[in-house]
Amino acid sequence: MNQSKVEFEPFEYSYYDYSDWYSNNADPTIAPKEVILPCDPTADDQLFNICILSISLVVMLILAVLTRKNKLCQGFTRGSSSIFSPANFLDQTQKKGLVMAVFGLMFSKLAMLVIAPDPLPFSKETPAEIKEYMKIIAIFYYPVLYYPLLVCCTLQHIAGYVFGTLLSFSHFGVLVWQKFDCPKTPEIYKFYALLASLPQLACLAYLCVQFPLLFIKGPKSDEDLDSSYYTEYVKSLLKKRSSTASSLTTDKPTLAERILEVPKSYIYIPEKVFRFPLKLAVSAFVALVAIYHTALLLVVLVVPTLHIVRSGIDENIAFLLLGFGIVLSDDRMEVVQIVTFYTWLLEVCYLCAMTLSCVVSLVMLMKSMILHRSNLRGLYKGDVYNIYNSQKTIRPSNPGIVCWMGLTGYQAAIICLGMAIQTVVFFICFLFFVFLIIIPVFYGRNIIVFEILGKAWPGWVTLILVTVLQHVTAKFAFIKKEAGTRDLNNRESLFLLTYLLFLINIVVGLIVGIWRMVITALFNIIHLGRIDISLLHRTAESFDPAYSYYTNFLKVEVSQSHPVMKAFCGLLLDMMVEGGRVGQKIRDAEEACSSMLSGIQENRQNKTTSSRRIRSRWQLLYTLVNNPSLLGSRKHFQTLQTMESVLNGTPKRSSKKGSKKEAAEPVQSTEIQTNQDKTD
Repeated sequence: MNQSKVEFEPFEYSYYDYSDWYSNNADPTIAPKEVILPCDPTADDQLFNICILSISLVVMLILAVLTRKNKLCQGFTRGSSSIFSPANFLDQTQKKGLVMAVFGLMFSKLAMLVIAPDPLPFSKETPAEIKEYMKIIAIFYYPVLYYPLLVCCTLQHIAGYVFGTLLSFSHFGVLVWQKFDCPKTPEIYKFYALLASLPQLACLAYLCVQFPLLFIKGPKSDEDLDSSYYTEYVKSLLKKRSSTASSLTTDKPTLAERILEVPKSYIYIPEKVFRFPLKLAVSAFVALVAIYHTALLLVVLVVPTLHIVRSGIDENIAFLLLGFGIVLSDDRMEVVQIVTFYTWLLEVCYLCAMTLSCVVSLVMLMKSMILHRSNLRGLYKGDVYNIYNSQKTIRPSNPGIVCWMGLTGYQAAIICLGMAIQTVVFFICFLFFVFLIIIPVFYGRNIIVFEILGKAWPGWVTLILVTVLQHVTAKFAFIKKEAGTRDLNNRESLFLLTYLLFLINIVVGLIVGIWRMVITALFNIIHLGRIDISLLHRTAESFDPAYSYYTNFLKVEVSQSHPVMKAFCGLLLDMMVEGGRVGQKIRDAEEACSSMLSGIQENRQNKTTSSRRIRSRWQLLYTLVNNPSLLGSRKHFQTLQTMESVLNGTPKRSSKKGSKKEAAEPVQSTEIQTNQDKTD
């Protein structure tokens, strides 16, 4: 009993000493987090949405009445639109800034909707059981809310510009008023709502500036087929390249030029003779807004929490670490300083990882824009194998229409997911580099990585020497150069060395395999936000859903908005709608040129003019025969397709036969016309 009593007394004393930390005499804990109360702005959001919806409905009805009389027999060919067709997404010549601003506005609203306590502005304190249903309704509500802005900017009407100015100033003014009244909100971080609304304010401010400018300038008819862009594009294609430019390209670039070529390949420089399709321009801008919102969420979800943890570290952290068997120092204040410093390093590593992820996403976005232009130009010229791994027909399809509609949203989602994964991976890499390499070297302790490498140095030295030996012998002993060619030399020694180094090459192969995994993972993580390249092998790229979306989008875009096709259709419309004015101008120009020919050079000039005319007709013929957009409109093709479908129900085979016969018939007619020109 006495022995047990002696053993119990120290335990009882230690228990009393430990509980003294939680006694009533201890200092009260100061709340490290600032309490932000809910704020109701004077400009009530519910009342504003009811008013703006009513005004938008009245505006749409007025625009429908004003534009109804202008829609007969026009369609999209003359740049006209309607309230049921907000924008011609296949038009490369219209103003893209307004459409991009509206899409950026909608995406910013969606990004804030994900974590908003009240998805719809018409209800406050939404119950948790119906909040997800409210989010689904809100996904359709906000596009309807901003739909009048898109209609007003693309309707090409003075009244539309006036109403657009009214709506944009209303949205912008009320949003600024609300943020001025309530700059702090209790969601996630006190300034999150204010920072997340900056893209909205920027888009609305741009609309507020552009609508008055459009009202001053007035509507222009230089849209789509009426635009001079398509004819300029055709002229740039037919322009003869100078011989001096081709000779300069054959010169070998210097080292400085090759170094500068690397950063230039990641910088998108606009060109006058090429304009981005509207869908790709909107996708790029929405991706830029997505990068901002994702970076903001990644910061406010982690950094304020680390600040709270660091501000709450006190002497009790020493006892907590002692419970896990970790003794940083005998002095508790020094332990607090060490843990605070390590927490600060965590924050620095996270911010560096997030910054690196933003930079990588921006660089990949610029590189994607460059590749978009290259891919479109290649498909315009018929280079199908540059995009697809097999021969494809560039025409719309059911999957192509779905991918064309959803490309913008798909790319925004891929960008957000890619940034999140990149931040996590980069954060782990920074932690490994700082806590296992930098700090051990700086303080001279806990050098675990260097100890492991030090124990394994004989193996590493052996691998390096064997690798160097193989490279040196391959260069100086096993390759001989004779008469400008290369061949094997010392084959007996080559076979012997191959046998002796078999086992060591297995170890080298193991290291190469691990390095291959690391490189592949980093490459895929860095390029995860891009949809213009496949992360799989060339033969398996069809299993990459993002790349399939992109390639199907290109089929629809190229087949429906080919610049050469639109230039040709624009000329036909001018000849038919305007009473043949363009055709008369061409004939007058030819007659004027022929009347000026005289003297000795008359025959030579006639031959030159005839050869140019023949060359132009052949180029036009080549364009029309290889244009998939016009294939289904040919009379011969439609007749043959109808007959084949009636007889044996095989329209696909008939399309190929029809296209081949159709391609052969114009060639024969052109040859006859060419012979007639020569005889003339």
